Amino acid sequence: MCTHTGADALQLAPLRGLRYADPDAGRMLDSPEFRIARALAPPYDVLDADSCADLARAEPLNAVRLTVPPVAAGPRPGERPPATAADRYSAAAQTLRTWLARGVLVRDRHPAIYVYEQTLPGGLRQRGLVGALRLPRPESPVVRPHEDVAPEPVLDRARLMAATQANLEPIFLLYRGGGGAAARITATVADTRPRPLVDTVTGDGVAHRLWAVTDTALHGEIAADLAARTALIADGHHRYAAYQRLRARRHGPGPWDDGLVLLVDSDSCPPRLGAIHRVLRGVDIGAALAAASGAAAAVPIPAGADRPPDAGGPGPVLADPSGEYGRFLLRVDADRLAAAFPHRSSAWRALPTAALEYLLDVWGVKEPDVDLVHDDAGAAVAAARPGRDTAVLLDPVPVDDVYALAAGGELTPRKTTSFGPKPRTGLVLRGAETLGARLAG
Repeated sequence: MCTHTGADALQLAPLRGLRYADPDAGRMLDSPEFRIARALAPPYDVLDADSCADLARAEPLNAVRLTVPPVAAGPRPGERPPATAADRYSAAAQTLRTWLARGVLVRDRHPAIYVYEQTLPGGLRQRGLVGALRLPRPESPVVRPHEDVAPEPVLDRARLMAATQANLEPIFLLYRGGGGAAARITATVADTRPRPLVDTVTGDGVAHRLWAVTDTALHGEIAADLAARTALIADGHHRYAAYQRLRARRHGPGPWDDGLVLLVDSDSCPPRLGAIHRVLRGVDIGAALAAASGAAAAVPIPAGADRPPDAGGPGPVLADPSGEYGRFLLRVDADRLAAAFPHRSSAWRALPTAALEYLLDVWGVKEPDVDLVHDDAGAAVAAARPGRDTAVLLDPVPVDDVYALAAGGELTPRKTTSFGPKPRTGLVLRGAETLGARLAG
């Protein structure tokens, strides 16, 4: 293992995080019933409009008001036209300023690297470090993406960060720590410090605990350990691209050189890796099977089984929400995939989403007609309308395969993986004074 230096080192710096004030300390204004569990939000890109409304209704101070500012409603008779899309970002910036002025959010007194622990109802526990990542050069191998990005979400996140002058939610990075100093300090803090800054359980049953590490000697140990390592983006590719976009538009050093991250040692805390299923709108299963008949073999799946006995490898599964057709594994011939994706490796073409990309082209289905459902195959089937839609169920990809593809410089098809547990938004923000210089979107 070589040690990277300068801009090519994996560097996690302490920051004076912005956090929700402790209501027991009497600093939370106008919200006597405030509970931090209700103020935390899932990442912005797994929320729809109804979910955002529900979160804000349950807790008006929910972080979703910053990360997913609402689109203005249409005008009533005699009223002005609705605000432009850009005003969404201004609204988020005003909300952030108001919360800072009222003491809803306060800045920690001392720079810290934060230890963040999540424990799922089934017992899976993930621990990591929250801090300011020094952004490497875009072409550097120090931080590797594993998925491609679309320009619109990158621009959206960059404009939001520029308007608020803040990193509102951390991206999720994995690294292979092998029990090094950073992982050891993470475990020691979580196991021995009795009073976390935050100790709460969100509505999904996940327990969240947060500690601040302010000891500069420990910061030095973490820095020395990480300098020899590289990281993989598990979740937050569009936000990371937005970080890079903001920095590329500035000259000289400044707050745009860093971005907020959660860094997890996957050796100590193997992540949960789920699939992202699809619902094809306006394509019923009969039409899907007929259109795919010349491109893939449809293998029936017996009732009660996950796969046919002779599945022969991963592939998308079509599920009929009415139950009339049942489920079918679509097996696309390797030669067809090689012809369709000649510049991709055999490992890339073995991904379930590689076959799906090929089939979407066969079906003529475009991205706006595809809904995404994270992790829950049953929810994907339930979301499909009988006789009108088809659920496409996918297998998760092993984390070692994702590491290997990223190390080889290949990007998986978009929305191939669902790494978890994802960090909750609202525990630590990086902004305001730290990002005091105005950023350019």
